[in-house]
Amino acid sequence: MTRGGADNPDDGVELLWGDGDGEPRPGLSLGRIVQAAIELADADGLEGLSMRKVAERLGFTTMSLYRHVPGRDHLLDLMRDAVIGLPGTIPPEGARAGEAGGWRARLEACAREGWELRKRHPWVAEVRGTRRVPGPNAVAHYEYMLSAVSGTGLTPAEMIAVVGLVARFVDSEAVRLAEVARTERLSGVSEEEWWGARDTLYARLDRYPTLTHLWEAGGYDEPEDPFEFGLRRVLDGIEVLVQERDETRDESCQMCGAPVERAASGRPRAYCSRACQQRAYRERRSGVTRGRERS
Repeated sequence: MTRGGADNPDDGVELLWGDGDGEPRPGLSLGRIVQAAIELADADGLEGLSMRKVAERLGFTTMSLYRHVPGRDHLLDLMRDAVIGLPGTIPPEGARAGEAGGWRARLEACAREGWELRKRHPWVAEVRGTRRVPGPNAVAHYEYMLSAVSGTGLTPAEMIAVVGLVARFVDSEAVRLAEVARTERLSGVSEEEWWGARDTLYARLDRYPTLTHLWEAGGYDEPEDPFEFGLRRVLDGIEVLVQERDETRDESCQMCGAPVERAASGRPRAYCSRACQQRAYRERRSGVTRGRERS
C-alpha cells in the first residue's frame, strides 16, 4: 500500500474491514501500528499523534508505516474501530431487542458504554467528520443500538433519528471532556484551579440578578452532572415519542377485528393473518369490478 492513496476512502474500507495488510516487514504489522498509535493518543492526545512518533515508538522509519496505512486520517479510523471493539464496548453477537430490560434500558446501556469508552480514550470524541468510513466494530455497535428501539412503533426514519440523537449527545459531552483534558495537560492547571482564580470576573457579576440569585442559592455549589442530567432528559423525550406511537397504533385486524401482532419495525400491520390480507385484497378487487360493470 502506497502513500499516494492517503485521500482514497476505498483504501480505508479495505483497511477497516480486513482486506489485507500488504506485505508486512518482520516485526511490523498493522495491528502493532494501531496499538502504538492508541497508546500515544491516550498519553498525549491527538495533538501528540503523528506517523513519525508512531514509527519512533515502534523503532521503524516513518516511511515503513506507509506500507501498511496510507496516512494519519486512515490510522485514526483504525484506532477508533479498534477501541470500540475492545471487550465490554460492543454488545455480544446476536443480541437483539428481545432481550430483557426494555428499549430504554438497552439504549441507556449503550450510551453509558460509549461514555466510559470516551473517558478511557478522550481522543475518540475528537475523531470527527461527516465522511469518516466506519469499521465493522462501529457498524456492529450501531446495529445493536438500532435493534434496541425496534418493536417500539417508531417509524424507520424515527429509529435512525433516535439512535443518532443519543450518539450525538454522548459525543458532544465527550468533546467537552476531551477539551478539558487537553487544556489541563497543556497548561498544567486543573479546570477547578483556573476558574477558582477568576475573582476579577466574579466581582463584576453582581449586576446580573438571576445569576446572582442562583449563585447565592447554592446552584453552583453542587451542580448536576452534565452527562447524567442530559441522558435522562434525552431518554425522557424519546419515551414521550414512543408512547405517542404506541397510543396511535391500530391493534385490531381491519377484516375480522382480531388482535394484530405488533410489527417489530416499520408500518403497523393492518391484518392479523395472511388469510385476512388476501380476503381484503379479493374484496377490493371485486368492488372495483362491480364499479366498472355499473359504469
